[in-house]
Amino acid sequence: MERLSAEFVSFLRAAKLATYARQGDDATVAPLLPDSKQLEHSDGRYLYRDVYVGLLHFVGQEIVYVDGRAVWSMAYSGGLLPGTSRSEVARIYRALRAALAATPHEMPLRGPDLFHTDGLRYTCTPSGDLRRFRGDELIESEGRRLYELSFAGGALG
Repeated sequence: MERLSAEFVSFLRAAKLATYARQGDDATVAPLLPDSKQLEHSDGRYLYRDVYVGLLHFVGQEIVYVDGRAVWSMAYSGGLLPGTSRSEVARIYRALRAALAATPHEMPLRGPDLFHTDGLRYTCTPSGDLRRFRGDELIESEGRRLYELSFAGGALG
């Protein structure tokens, strides 16, 4: 199993920033799976691939390859909660991308533990480390839940 070196962690963070966090769906490349979105970033021996389906509710998987071999993955599922108005969609996803752009250097899974923007409160509660983890993220407005997502993954062996 590939050791999760400082170089790996740096690449993972850079890949996340280069794809959805900064570009949203504009980072999409031709998808391998029908009716999916696929975001990619590569640098030298590393390739990051994020494939997901859905929009308001979605399911996806991120995989990092080193020298063509899958060494790390994260699965996620979530989206807007019932009762969230269509008029809030753009604001919520802007806030999500802003939070993801602030991903912690030491554990770049999703966004920081706490982030505020545009009147929205983002929280992320991961447990474990990059080798094996799970967590949840939430976006709220004035105590009302608008969006939630669960994630899990780690090193592959």
